[in-house]
Amino acid sequence: MSRKIVKEQVVSSALRLLDRLGMEGLTMRKVADALNVQVPSLYWHFANKDALFEAVADRLLEQVATTAVAGEKWQDTFFRISCEVRQALLAHRDGARFLARTYPLSDNVARISSQMISSLKAAGADDRTATWGTFSTLYFVIGFTIEEQAFAEKRPDDIQSPDLQSLLLRYPVAAVAWQRILESDADEGFHFGLNMSLQGLAHRL
Repeated sequence: MSRKIVKEQVVSSALRLLDRLGMEGLTMRKVADALNVQVPSLYWHFANKDALFEAVADRLLEQVATTAVAGEKWQDTFFRISCEVRQALLAHRDGARFLARTYPLSDNVARISSQMISSLKAAGADDRTATWGTFSTLYFVIGFTIEEQAFAEKRPDDIQSPDLQSLLLRYPVAAVAWQRILESDADEGFHFGLNMSLQGLAHRL
């Protein structure tokens, strides 16, 4: 007989499996096995796999933008929340890719986007600018973090492979850029791209 489980147990177990096995290794069967229950028991709490994955993705962001800072400039709000989103995703294996795969319409996502949109509207942005300014920034954060996590998993022999070295010899400009990336801290690239996005928004405002 399957033991009784609660919804939070299912999400927590799935998140632990994500950290251990990665996105491809996370299945309903493995979640059920980890909880010592049958798969149908999970459907008491989640209608299907997508619903469970959305709940896990939402959990990734539960500590982001939990408080609003009174009187904060919109640029500071965007920078603070963007950095919090990135760190929340980096804290879990495949975190950014998993969020991009599900992108839940959830309480945590709504809270984060509401704070960002509100800060832009308070600065005079119309609805269109506030909406796309917010989500374009979040898309950059998620995309950058996907690349950051994927690059971190590359093996040294992948980077030094003869095929790659031959390619870079044929494209010296790309080789210089590649070397720059290898020598740079990921924070540098993230802050560069984020600040460029914020400068574009400031110009539009």
